[in-house]
Amino acid sequence: MELKILYQDANYVAIDKPSGLLVHRSSIDKHETVFALQLLHDQLKRKVFPCHRLDRPTSGVLLFALNLDALRHAQAEFAAQRCDKTYKAVVRGWTKAEGKIDYTLRSEELPNKVQEAVTDFQTLQQSIVDYPVGRYHQARLSLLQLAPHTGRKHQLRRHLAHIRHPILGDSRHGDGAQNKFLRKYCGARQLMLRAVELRFREITGMGSICIKAPDDPEFQRILEVLNLG
Repeated sequence: MELKILYQDANYVAIDKPSGLLVHRSSIDKHETVFALQLLHDQLKRKVFPCHRLDRPTSGVLLFALNLDALRHAQAEFAAQRCDKTYKAVVRGWTKAEGKIDYTLRSEELPNKVQEAVTDFQTLQQSIVDYPVGRYHQARLSLLQLAPHTGRKHQLRRHLAHIRHPILGDSRHGDGAQNKFLRKYCGARQLMLRAVELRFREITGMGSICIKAPDDPEFQRILEVLNLG
C-alpha cells in the first residue's frame, strides 16, 4: 500500500490516512501487521515520528515529524492546544446550527482520571432519508464540522454520543440501529468521521502550516447516498 502524501518539508510529512489503518502497533490489535508508521518509513526510506494520533476507523490528515526537534515542537503545540484541527462527521438526528460541547471525559487508560474536553461544532447540512431506522420510519441526519480544542481519546465520538447525536458507523460509542442502516442502505461500515484540516505553527514560529485533505471518494459517495453530498 502506498500512502497519499499531502504535505512534506524538511521537518514534517502529512499523509491522508485511510479508514481502518492503525497509526502504529498497539497492544489492543496485536494480530495486525500493517501500520501507517511502518508504511511511511518504507515509502520514504527514513525514520518518521507520529506527532499525534487518529483512531483506527478515522480517516484524513495525519502528521509525522522527520526529526526529533520537529517532533518535540509539534507535541508541545498539541499539548498547549495551539493546533487547529477540523473534522467532518455524519451524525444521527438534526443538530443545532452550532454549539460547544464542554463535557469532561474519564480517561480510557486511567479510569480514575477525569479530563477536560471541549469541542465546537457547526451544522453544514441536514437531510431526511425515507428508510426505516429502529422505531423511526425515516432517518434524520446532519453533516457537521467539528473543531476539538482538546485531544482526548475518542473525544469526538464520545462527545457526539453524549449529546445524543452519535456518529454513523461508530461501533463503540454509536447507535446500533443507525450502523445497521449505514450497512444496509449505503453498503458501508466505515466510521463517518474524517480529519479534513490541520493548522499549526512552523518550528521557527514565524508562520503557520495548513494541511488540507481532499475529498475521499468513499466518504463522498456515502454523503451523496444520504442526501448530504
